[in-house]
Amino acid sequence: MNGGGKNGARAWLAPVSGLAAMALHGSSAPSGAAHNSQLMNPRLLLVDDDARLASMVGDYLRHAGFEVETAGSLAAARERLGAETFDTLVLDLMLPDGDGLDLCREIRSDARTRHLPLLMLTARGEPMDRIVGLELGADDYLPKPFEPRELLARVKALLRRSQPQPAGDDVLRFGRLEVDLGARVARLDGKVCDLTGHQFDLLVVLAQSPGRVLSRDQIMDSLKGHPLEAFDRSIDVHISRIRAVIEDDPKMPRRVLTVRGAGYVFARKQDADEAA
Repeated sequence: MNGGGKNGARAWLAPVSGLAAMALHGSSAPSGAAHNSQLMNPRLLLVDDDARLASMVGDYLRHAGFEVETAGSLAAARERLGAETFDTLVLDLMLPDGDGLDLCREIRSDARTRHLPLLMLTARGEPMDRIVGLELGADDYLPKPFEPRELLARVKALLRRSQPQPAGDDVLRFGRLEVDLGARVARLDGKVCDLTGHQFDLLVVLAQSPGRVLSRDQIMDSLKGHPLEAFDRSIDVHISRIRAVIEDDPKMPRRVLTVRGAGYVFARKQDADEAA
């Protein structure tokens, strides 16, 4: 949503200092911030109709080693995504030609972009807006106003989680379900389950403690590499999405069980052939 000129653009940015201030005022960032730890010059698409805000944030991310492209509308974003390949997407929800949630839904339904790390960037601050966005497949949520340094940290975290582990493809097996830590995929009957990065990491936390009841606080502590705000009100939503793809009947789960008043437990024995 356009903030109205230079002052409007700055209104969407929290007060900055140090690294953030240097980048926003055109100074060089310290050499330590020059490259992402996983990818050299990862490509990022920033979708926001506030041209001045996009320019300032884009410059900041470029100082941090990103190759940044911008789009000011849903139509422009769709054109970019259809013609180019990106490593991550920062998407404003309030755009002149529609709702960014519609694009989020399209991205997650397209096999080519289904696993693209996606961060929502918006002035909407209601918890339900965050939950809906995360349920549609966004990996993280950053409300305006924000500090560019926080945006950078969240984007880098998304990229780290999207990269395959370099060594040791440990596989956790539970009957027909496999959780492949190296490939970062879950398989049911040998078929890859359609999970977002957040959902896979949440599944790993549960699967690494089979038979143990984990409270929501324990789950959040285990996901300390993730932005906790994104999970705070939506762990139940993510669990529901995980069940939808790994359970034979999500309404009668046998793998991820709810312990009323306590949390969740990942069952040690999940299939009939394991009952013995």
